[in-house]
Amino acid sequence: MTQERGSVATFKGNPITLVGPELKVGDQAPDFRLNKNLLEEVTLQDFAGKIKLISVVPSLDTGVCDAQTRRFNQEAAALGEDVVILTVSADLPFAQARWCGAAGVDRVITLSDYKDNSFGKSYGVLIKEFALDHRAVFVLDRDNTIRYVQVLSEMGEHPDYEQPIAAVKELLS
Repeated sequence: MTQERGSVATFKGNPITLVGPELKVGDQAPDFRLNKNLLEEVTLQDFAGKIKLISVVPSLDTGVCDAQTRRFNQEAAALGEDVVILTVSADLPFAQARWCGAAGVDRVITLSDYKDNSFGKSYGVLIKEFALDHRAVFVLDRDNTIRYVQVLSEMGEHPDYEQPIAAVKELLS
């Protein structure tokens, strides 16, 4: 049975239910299967040996998600080849590609959780009421151990951008 967690997050002040476990620093990151495009799927293993910053957004076509993805795209340039920044949403892969092209986002890899929300369920960020992934940021080390977690209490708020970047830089040193 899938775990449901109420009273941990809101959308415009109204409670929402997150499906899946509450991941913590030190946990081994769950594997995932996400769509890079309609036909190509990727898993955590595709990013083996890299430090991973996973930025989770409900939909790229909203203001905060747009800003969050643009910000991490800017940060990516300074982090180097040992780091990969993944943006995960339930948007269709076509919508992600269209948005990236229009926004000039070229350093972040967008991945879609649209098929079965398996990422959201395994990372504990699936919003039961909307079948979207809740805003969160995870940093995984080269061995896929979670080194930083931020699951926002309010879906419409910006994440802290400095702390996950600092966590990535610490892993690089």
